[in-house]
Amino acid sequence: MSEAASRIKVIAFDVFGTVVDWHGSIMREVERLGLGIDADEFALAWRREYVPAMQTVMDQGEWVILDVLHRRILDGVLARFGLDSMTETERRELNLAWHRLDPWPDSVAGLDSLRSRYIVCTLSNGNIGLLTEMAKRAGLPWDCILSAENFGKYKPHPDTYLGVARIFDVRPDEVMLAAAHQADLDAARGCGLATAYIERPLEFGAKHPKDIAGSRDNTFHAADIPALASQLGCDSVAGIG
Repeated sequence: MSEAASRIKVIAFDVFGTVVDWHGSIMREVERLGLGIDADEFALAWRREYVPAMQTVMDQGEWVILDVLHRRILDGVLARFGLDSMTETERRELNLAWHRLDPWPDSVAGLDSLRSRYIVCTLSNGNIGLLTEMAKRAGLPWDCILSAENFGKYKPHPDTYLGVARIFDVRPDEVMLAAAHQADLDAARGCGLATAYIERPLEFGAKHPKDIAGSRDNTFHAADIPALASQLGCDSVAGIG
């Protein structure tokens, strides 16, 4: 085992895109409703406004959970797609689609393997209720669910990354962030955390393949979560070679 692997005690995972397939799942929900729109473009449009909306909240010194932020974005996206007639009940149900995201095929087995050696938790901007319902439905075996809601700050604020170390009473370098987003990893590294890049080339769908090069500054780089578990010397579980 490498020195970095032996030092790590907690692995905190980004969730949207890293552990669950938000794009494919939102497309599924939109297609189920039969709205007569391009489900691929709708999913991308809804997610595209996430970072700007979050930044607006932070700039205003406001704090809202992600369910509220998603709903604010949804109302604007519905208008752009000519769906103003959607009722309040229908809007509320569609907004809950983010609670029903499907995991990537390797996620559950990979997390189970990592749990044989490490504490494995979330570190997501998703709120606690959202992450809990998602985990319950998808069978995601978290040891602990941590959210921006715990810290009153969204990633990439340092309080989120350092908050994981504080909660588990470990040093920052004993925590590793695993994510499919290099900016998230860069921010975590700036706070002293180890980092693991997880390749998710289809995060934005098959029509929009994603660059998965990552950065050489990452502590680990893995094709998927089981591959990370293998690099860290974790026990094999069913479905992992």
